[in-house]
Amino acid sequence: MKEVFPIVGGSTGPLWLLAGMAVFFGALLGLFGWLAWSARHAAVEVSPDAISIRGAMYGRSIPLKRLKPDESASIQIVSGEHRLVTRTNGAGLPGYLAGWFRSASGEKVLAFVTDKRRVAYLPTSEGYSLMVSVAEPDALIAAVRRASGG
Repeated sequence: MKEVFPIVGGSTGPLWLLAGMAVFFGALLGLFGWLAWSARHAAVEVSPDAISIRGAMYGRSIPLKRLKPDESASIQIVSGEHRLVTRTNGAGLPGYLAGWFRSASGEKVLAFVTDKRRVAYLPTSEGYSLMVSVAEPDALIAAVRRASGG
């Protein structure tokens, strides 16, 4: 006669660990997917009151009265003092920099950069500058100057 003795069930700890890891990696995959999508679909809007970055994780509206349009410029950030060297809070993916950075000169920068050769540089009176890649940086700067009354 054969006797069967079942093994005592183990702890559910490993199952909860696997479930937690699945949720974590699913959320991480969602975040990276959203970052990739926003890199292709973000936009800059200039209104009579503010400049707004829409569709990006660090997007926001900045009142025009806080910008320094006369100090704005179309720049390239592949080298020199405006090159972004330290990410303090943001995403740094190949071909997409978004969030807070420090430039080579130590300046605090809110960046939305997809093309380092076409960047509108917009200093603010708040202790940081805005850097945005757009197809026509000079046109964006001109729009900010018009909206600011200058």
